[in-house]
Amino acid sequence: MTPVTPVAPPLVALAPPPAAMDPGAPPAPAVRRVAARTGLLLGALAAPAAMGVSGPSLALPEAARALAVAPGAAAWLMTAFGLGMAVGTPLLSATAGRRRGPAGVIRAAAVLVALGALLVLLAPDLSLAVAGRAVEAAGAAGLSVAAFQLAGRDRSGRIPGLVAIGNAAGGTAGLFVGAAAAGALGWRAALVLPLLGLLSLRPVLRLADAETRRADDGASRGTPGLPRTPGLPRAPRLPRTLGLPLDVLRDRRFLGAAALMLTLSTVNFALLYAAPRRVAALTGWSPVETGAVASVAALAGALLSWRLVRAAPSLDPARLRAVLTLGSGAALVLAVTGPWAAAVLLGSGTSALVTAGGQGLLSGAAAEGLPAARRGVAIGLFNLAFLTGVAAGPALAAFADQTVQFI
Repeated sequence: MTPVTPVAPPLVALAPPPAAMDPGAPPAPAVRRVAARTGLLLGALAAPAAMGVSGPSLALPEAARALAVAPGAAAWLMTAFGLGMAVGTPLLSATAGRRRGPAGVIRAAAVLVALGALLVLLAPDLSLAVAGRAVEAAGAAGLSVAAFQLAGRDRSGRIPGLVAIGNAAGGTAGLFVGAAAAGALGWRAALVLPLLGLLSLRPVLRLADAETRRADDGASRGTPGLPRTPGLPRAPRLPRTLGLPLDVLRDRRFLGAAALMLTLSTVNFALLYAAPRRVAALTGWSPVETGAVASVAALAGALLSWRLVRAAPSLDPARLRAVLTLGSGAALVLAVTGPWAAAVLLGSGTSALVTAGGQGLLSGAAAEGLPAARRGVAIGLFNLAFLTGVAAGPALAAFADQTVQFI
């Protein structure tokens, strides 16, 4: 995705006033064009962060050989990224974000991405490479958080939608991009794909600084600030307080939604690690060929999730949970036991479908029964459950692979 630099004047379109109510407002087509440019720019910031999750999958065997470790041990290069994102999301939101807004998050995150990538590129052994991946992931999480923070200023929903699509596309395309980068530049290139997010750093910082100035000017005049991003995975208040949010953790609807999201995410990212290997073993395809086909299957599933979202209102909560659970279970069985590559790819795509759909549908359910003041905390914890699955999935898949081979 090519970063697009928005010109300075239209930055106000992040919270466009209705043209019908303001005769001086830009015409609707102009607002839509500015929203599209801004959404693509922010999507270009978030997509490489998502690539960091899936990018190393097909390069892990080469990394294991180069680092002289077992293939299962090399899976920590994926697991560490999930753990780094789980830590970086609340930490950067609570520190740089709270004092300096999205611009502070972006600057801090860019430094972490660069430092982590440098450590990965220079690491002589697995332990330092894993540490570099964790640092890089914390920065990648910050870039993604900042992209959604800025997108949330748009009341029309167009910009957040484009950022979400960019995020999903980056995660699924990472399989192919990582395999291609490893084939052309070596296995370490597949581990530093979040560096691509820095290509859009300057225009995004101009955008973020302009938004910060507008917010400060509004506060000095006593006018209300721009709305916060709905559903943003911002920090629960744990970094600021020593106590746990027990009221949220005791809520049954929250616990049910978070537990199901953890399950869906764990299965999905386990298959992100294991499914391409099964496809390659069944077909003899090269890593680049496998990555291309696996990316198409996962992306198709993610895009088809909108049909699940549209059908959700006709289902009661129990039926929705059953659909998500059965879909994830069927995907796992297909991907693990399917005798043909097409069956494995169908399982991978189905898992992407229910995970993408579930993340949107269950986030609302997680906060539904809570007071408005506690919903941000619930959404933050819900997203931490998702990121825990990002970390646990590859580790469990590698352990299962070793156990099956041992037996």
